[in-house]
Amino acid sequence: MRNAYGKQNIRKSKSIRRVCAVLSVGAALLAGCGKDGGEPVQEELAENQAAQRESVELTVWGAEEDTQLMGQLIESFQKEYEEQADFQITYEVQSESGCKDALFGGLEEGADVFAFADDQLNALAAAGAVDPVEAADTIRAEHLETAVEAASVGNTMYAYPLTADNGYFLYYNKEFFSEEDVSSLERMLEIAADNGKYLAMDWSSAWYVYAFFGNTGMEVGLNEDGITNFCTWNRKDGGIKGTDVAQSMLELAKSPGFSNRTDTEFLEGVLDGSVIAGVSGVWNAVALQDAWKEQMGAAKLPSFACAGQQVQMASFSGCKLIGVNAYSSYPKWAAKLAEWIISEQNQNLRFEMRGQGPSNKRAAASAQVQDSPAIAALLAQAEFSQLQRVGGKFWEPVETFAGNMAQGNASGEDLQKQLDRMVEKVTER
Repeated sequence: MRNAYGKQNIRKSKSIRRVCAVLSVGAALLAGCGKDGGEPVQEELAENQAAQRESVELTVWGAEEDTQLMGQLIESFQKEYEEQADFQITYEVQSESGCKDALFGGLEEGADVFAFADDQLNALAAAGAVDPVEAADTIRAEHLETAVEAASVGNTMYAYPLTADNGYFLYYNKEFFSEEDVSSLERMLEIAADNGKYLAMDWSSAWYVYAFFGNTGMEVGLNEDGITNFCTWNRKDGGIKGTDVAQSMLELAKSPGFSNRTDTEFLEGVLDGSVIAGVSGVWNAVALQDAWKEQMGAAKLPSFACAGQQVQMASFSGCKLIGVNAYSSYPKWAAKLAEWIISEQNQNLRFEMRGQGPSNKRAAASAQVQDSPAIAALLAQAEFSQLQRVGGKFWEPVETFAGNMAQGNASGEDLQKQLDRMVEKVTER
């Protein structure tokens, strides 16, 4: 990786070359003043202006599902600035969840502009992969507070807010459930079982498993080092203990109406009619609307029975962000493109084409966004959500624990021992 000193020297050398080019143009213009007549001078001026015209090459990374949308945004950006530069902008598919790892494989060869999930920001900023955003004050004023927080490390903004919808909530088929039914997870499982159907949730993903621990008084999060985790999910005292949550998960898994399914399997179940409810996010709104039509319902997550009480299910929340590579050869144009992508008009277009919730305040307040059942459900769940801030060692231990719960504690091991081992691995340094 090139160090900061090397990066500054490279930028200085580029600046020196630009100054030399300007001086050369100025010398040519002065020489032209001694010629007879104005026409040759004008011609030479036009030639020099053409020579000064910048050629800009940018690479953009984003999700495969965004290919069509981003193609439109890149085209409109080039048209907007066609008088200022000649552009060659390439869009390449790169998973938003794996963007950090791809960049760390070679920052200098990485994309100039890239979309990524906000939980990667701390690592990107710490590695010097992204610089503080110059237009931060303007962006703070135009975007939702939660999105600005997600795009910042401390009080410094390092990325551009793109969406404010990276959370999960409940989808259900109104043919089977009333608004009262969907307030209780146990009631929903009972109805699903009575109809020979399923409610689906992905316990192979620690992201979703947070739903059972998040509103119990137990905690998980990043330490001050921004890398390691703290976790109290194995708590042995208090109103709700870790084993209480584990026991509740076992009871839920026993229901004939429950199905532990990935997001893809959830959609497959909806399409074949076997799944009538599930936990997912706005990315599935269009597909579910097509499948259930006017019967599609969306709501905040239900409560579940735990330690003799009803506990509101929690959720991780998050945002998608746009980053600008600190090693870009065209940092100013890369920043302009990032600002173009997150603008109000283009976030409106993103909602129309992809159903994703805007981070821009004005776009989020538009009638079409407010009328979306999925966005309304996400907003209702927001009260019970926490911005996802966990280190890399959180995922595998939680997924291992939850996978065993989904199988009815197939290992037969003591629940407290399982919780202690999970927490030990989550908090490893």
